[in-house]
Amino acid sequence: MTRSRLLPLLVALAALGACAQGPTLDQRLSTFVGRGEADLVAALGVPVRTYEAEGRRFLQFEQRRNLLVASPLAAPYGPWGPRYGYWAPPPSYVQASCDLTFALRDQRVESFSYRGEACG
Repeated sequence: MTRSRLLPLLVALAALGACAQGPTLDQRLSTFVGRGEADLVAALGVPVRTYEAEGRRFLQFEQRRNLLVASPLAAPYGPWGPRYGYWAPPPSYVQASCDLTFALRDQRVESFSYRGEACG
């Protein structure tokens, strides 16, 4: 292949690679279905809560992340243009969480669920 034909092909492949995403949370968690409790704890750590009901055992794991939130860019502007002498407030941190719950029957993961703004 000539160099002039190879360059557009490489650019297209690079663009496709940039769009590629890793596995979703559902895909990552579904690998635990059918595995034992010890495998789950080895991978995710000790659960924060456990509960047993109707022959099932529920294990809940918590994940917390601190996210940096920048101040809005429009803040230094008023209705008549820029506000001179105004400094935008510094960025701040917020805590985002994701709670994972696994249901086990006969010591094997049967299903899972999750909730929170940091899941994904």
